[in-house]
Amino acid sequence: MVYYKIEIKKSAQKDLRRFPEIEIKKITRSILRLKDNPFPVNCRKIQLSESLYRIRVGDYRVIYEVLIKEKTIIIHYIRHRKDVYRNL
Repeated sequence: MVYYKIEIKKSAQKDLRRFPEIEIKKITRSILRLKDNPFPVNCRKIQLSESLYRIRVGDYRVIYEVLIKEKTIIIHYIRHRKDVYRNL
C-alpha cells in the first residue's frame, strides 16, 4: 500500500485554529485518512482546476491538492462551507 505525505499550509493551520475543538478532531481524522486514499468516496474535484479536490466534513470543507508523482497531499484551505469557494 502506498501512503501519501500530508503537508498543511500555514493558511490552513490558521483556519483550523478558529474552529471548535470537536470539529478540529473530526477534520484532523478526515485529513489523516487521506494518507491511505487521497480520493475517498466523498471527495469532489474542484472545477476549473487540474489537481484541487475537496472533502466535506460536516459544515466544513477541506480543499487539497494531490501531487501523484511526489506522493504528496497539500492542504490549502479548511473553511466553513459558506466561505470556502469565494477566493479560489
